[in-house]
Amino acid sequence: MIGILSDTHNHLRRTQLAVEILCDRGAEMLVHCGDLATPAIVEACAVLPLYFVFGNHDADSAADLNRAASECGATCLEWGGEFTHRGKRIAVVHGHITADLRPLLEAEPDYLLSGHSHAARDWQDGPTRRINPGALYRTSEPTVALLDMDTDEVQFLPVRDVAQ
Repeated sequence: MIGILSDTHNHLRRTQLAVEILCDRGAEMLVHCGDLATPAIVEACAVLPLYFVFGNHDADSAADLNRAASECGATCLEWGGEFTHRGKRIAVVHGHITADLRPLLEAEPDYLLSGHSHAARDWQDGPTRRINPGALYRTSEPTVALLDMDTDEVQFLPVRDVAQ
């Protein structure tokens, strides 16, 4: 299972809670769809194999995020990229720049994971299933997503902490 999160915007405590929820529900790896903001978020997510991309709030911290990825054994896909897991092609992009998103979508991966809108969504776009896990910041309902690769089911999971 793949745990998907996005738009954490350096909210460390809520990110740690989200990671704990995803781990408890069986996530084998995590994918962060951008707007991490600081290396502490990379570290919090790297408790499992981690793939992540930069978001619009990561431009100033890209070098630090790359360094954190190297130190934590995470994979930084820069502004967008693709990897294969269990025979499925998974593309990841934040989604704020069409020029980053379009080539990934045109390559017709099995899944395209993105963030930016702060709204949880699951839809089919041609042959590609697109999933946005929602956000952990600037949203009335913080959520993450869990993708079961065996059943092809997605669950959106609420992330509530005492600060809400």
